[in-house]
Amino acid sequence: MSKRFQLAIGLALMLILIPVSASAMHIMEGFLPPVWCISWGALTIPFIVMGLFSINKTVRENPRLKILIAMAGAFAFVLSALKIPSVTGSCSHPTGVGLGAILFGPSAMSVLGLIVLLFQALLLAHGGLTTLGANTFSMAVVGPLAAYFIFRLVKKAGGPQWLAVFLGAALGDLLTYVTTSVQLALAFPAEIGGFGASLAKFTGIFAVTQIPLAISEGILTVLIFNAIAAYGKDELKALKLFSPGGANHAK
Repeated sequence: MSKRFQLAIGLALMLILIPVSASAMHIMEGFLPPVWCISWGALTIPFIVMGLFSINKTVRENPRLKILIAMAGAFAFVLSALKIPSVTGSCSHPTGVGLGAILFGPSAMSVLGLIVLLFQALLLAHGGLTTLGANTFSMAVVGPLAAYFIFRLVKKAGGPQWLAVFLGAALGDLLTYVTTSVQLALAFPAEIGGFGASLAKFTGIFAVTQIPLAISEGILTVLIFNAIAAYGKDELKALKLFSPGGANHAK
């Protein structure tokens, strides 16, 4: 790994030390009824187990990728800790999970996302422990799955790498909030119109802030990915995301 690449990663990790408002939240502590807290947590467990095996395999086969894994987690931590107030009990913010999903796959990002959300809940009052399962499912399961498969789909269709990264990160962000809207609509159906009316209300309110945030996150993710491609070719080769002939493909 080049010295410039190590410096870039070090600076990214240092961003964790930037103070973040403690009033930020995903779905806040105690907001969801217990049945939904348990249900979303149970749905998340299989993805976390698969992610642990995935990360263990990656680190075992390529120990030098540890710092890149840490960088992906730091990127998600910083971006998802920024917030714009939105629906009562939640907020709009970037997710940062697209980068890690593209680099290491959606399973690995589920584990990193869980760690990010746990630390935010404990240290920043951002989210909560009772809603950890729901927040993990939306941001660390659905978001990475969407980002990864959209990235692969665009690459398979012959699209340029920058477009694949941009769409993966941006749409992964948007689908995270669609999932959050579904979670809130299931827990709090409208008196008139039920689940459908509630879902329309939540998605409509989120869209005002989340669409520009998703576009911004897509652009930022492209810039970070290009920096990694410029200074960490060996790492991308190990992840099968870069080849000397210029063909880039997903792992």
